[in-house]
Amino acid sequence: MREKIIDKSGDMFLKLGFKSVTMDDIANEMGISKKTIYKYFNNKDHLVDETVLYVQKAIDKVISEITQQGYNAIEKNFQIKNVFKNMFKNAKTSPMFQLKKYYPETFTKLMANEICTFTDCVMMNLEKGVSEKLYRENIDKEIVMKFYFILVFGVHESELFDKSLSEVVKAEIKVLEYHTRAIATLYGHSVLEQELNKYQLNQS
Repeated sequence: MREKIIDKSGDMFLKLGFKSVTMDDIANEMGISKKTIYKYFNNKDHLVDETVLYVQKAIDKVISEITQQGYNAIEKNFQIKNVFKNMFKNAKTSPMFQLKKYYPETFTKLMANEICTFTDCVMMNLEKGVSEKLYRENIDKEIVMKFYFILVFGVHESELFDKSLSEVVKAEIKVLEYHTRAIATLYGHSVLEQELNKYQLNQS
């Protein structure tokens, strides 16, 4: 029952917003009493915390599965973007923006975990890309990783960007293109163009 509550809560939080959904809403949607939810979660903050952790683990699992499928470094980045797009397709606004605004403690925990995951994932991708001749050998991997981190999370946090999820997804693809063009070899640029074309075809 605990996992079912988390699963349903995650769907509702993403679709309707973390702040908008109440414990009563979740109970009504599931056809259970609110007392049942409180049997597993102390309050809504606790439920949000556990739901975000659950979603984060699900994302990490999918990324791990993608890593094992033999994609090159550039293909892998686009595959991961597709996963995020599909997982959050029902969300109206950026989940990270919502968390930062309404649940800052959960956001802080999420970012602490994301920094570690992001660092490991990007560094592995950079090393893979260099070995595949997709990225230039002389790039400063540490600086590139930090630049990319700032760009990716800036899309979610900066007031310069529209917070509707469709616009966030578009911006993230532009960030990925910008990042890849900055470090790619001529061969890498040709692979990037192929991935951008595939992405555009999937949008039509």
